[in-house]
Amino acid sequence: MRTVQDIFRSNRELASSLIGIIKKYAEKIMKKQFENNSLIKIMHFCGTHEWAITHYGLRSLLPRSIELVAGPGCPVCVVPSNYIDMSIKLALEGYTIYTYGDALRLPSSRPKTPARSLYEAKSLGAEVKVVYSFFDAIKDAKAHKKESIFLGIGFETILPIYGFFFYKGEVPTNLKFMSLVRLTPPAMKFTVKLYKERGLLPIMGVIAPGHVSAVIGGYEWRFLPENFGLPTVVTGFEPIDILMAIATILKMIDNQKPRLEIEYKRLVKPNGNSYVKKMVNEVFQPTYAAWRGIGMIARSGLMFREDFRKIYDAFEYFGIPDASPSEYVMTHAHFGEPGKYDLPPNCRCGEVVLGISKPTDCPLFMKSCTPETPWGPCMVSIEGTCNVWAKHGDIKNSLINKGE
Repeated sequence: MRTVQDIFRSNRELASSLIGIIKKYAEKIMKKQFENNSLIKIMHFCGTHEWAITHYGLRSLLPRSIELVAGPGCPVCVVPSNYIDMSIKLALEGYTIYTYGDALRLPSSRPKTPARSLYEAKSLGAEVKVVYSFFDAIKDAKAHKKESIFLGIGFETILPIYGFFFYKGEVPTNLKFMSLVRLTPPAMKFTVKLYKERGLLPIMGVIAPGHVSAVIGGYEWRFLPENFGLPTVVTGFEPIDILMAIATILKMIDNQKPRLEIEYKRLVKPNGNSYVKKMVNEVFQPTYAAWRGIGMIARSGLMFREDFRKIYDAFEYFGIPDASPSEYVMTHAHFGEPGKYDLPPNCRCGEVVLGISKPTDCPLFMKSCTPETPWGPCMVSIEGTCNVWAKHGDIKNSLINKGE
């Protein structure tokens, strides 16, 4: 009996058929719609999609006229530097910091202490604890009763966990929560608008994230075809899922009939999980938020509602200042004013996160910035595009497409 994994990961016949369909549509589109040297640019914005695309070598199977680019799909990569600075400072002052392993080595851009990361703070004696879940932090904080802070990083996928424990009153009052949650639809809208405003090679289709959509619902992406004319497919993470999404997007481009398609029907419903969304809405509300290396994006973060804020909000309790819009501007000269704060010198993570640059375009990539010695945030997290390329090797394919 064939499993779901067999069908979506190991079905070579189906994969070969889909690649044939992709090549057929790509040729038709290039003949009808493009001048020489143009590309069909399709963006995804999920670190797991980038891992699958790179790990399985999917780019090498596609026509060179198709460019798959990674958008803002790494929640750890976009944590503002000043919040890392404040976490390091509080850790060195004696507070316990709970964090996921990915964030342990996130670099500060302008260190205010001897430590440049929580990893270095830990080596200096600070109590920094790596946890696998929010529940682990809750258990430990209850046991030790020490004033502590949890770095609440993540996209919508993690919200059911955060929302549940606050909603059910399970979080001890000695554990403060630094909400670093970021919301993906506002980031995608920001990215598409940026491409249009800057006259960049346009995004022609979008692969929407499967796990995020399982929470918020596939219909949350309707604005992409309706407002921007972008074919959009919500898809899973196996090779067949991704190839099906690409084939579907190309068919829409060829027919000039953009719409939203939910390919990942085995997990994603049009309206998502209504119970989870209601629960989260009782605890949090949308707010302006800074994305590291990108800027301030309206309604792209979550802050506590009043009843929870006065008890659990780390920003309010410790007097942590909000990010300043003047510090969160584009960091590369092509986009205007250099960033004053957010990224280390010469780091192009902001452009990599937006899919404007590839990791191989960065002068630091695999030189002074490696998985063992990360200089920029995109090299730290396993969902960061630079980290994925460094470990799973899309470097050769990238250089071929650049003609090198």
